[in-house]
Amino acid sequence: MIKVSVLYPWTPGASFDMDYYCTKHMALVRKRFGKAVKGIAVDEGVAGETAASKPPYIAIGHVLFDSLDDLQKAFAAHGEAVMADIPNYTTIEPIIQISEVRL
Repeated sequence: MIKVSVLYPWTPGASFDMDYYCTKHMALVRKRFGKAVKGIAVDEGVAGETAASKPPYIAIGHVLFDSLDDLQKAFAAHGEAVMADIPNYTTIEPIIQISEVRL
């Protein structure tokens, strides 16, 4: 199983529309990538090392695929449309990590 994690660092003065991200952007991801998507999750950062500290990431989105090949095919066909939606919900430059789920 392959997991794409899109991390949005907490940045002073940046904007992030969590409602849009959860309801519209992730729906776009599901629609565009279709059956290649095996699961989606969104984490909203609430704190860092202590309850009073800022989280390192304001949000993290996760998308699961069966294989790296499935991810690459989906992204080649529809990645441009998905990436073009980013300015609709944030001013943050995302960090992307592709991982193999081991557990």
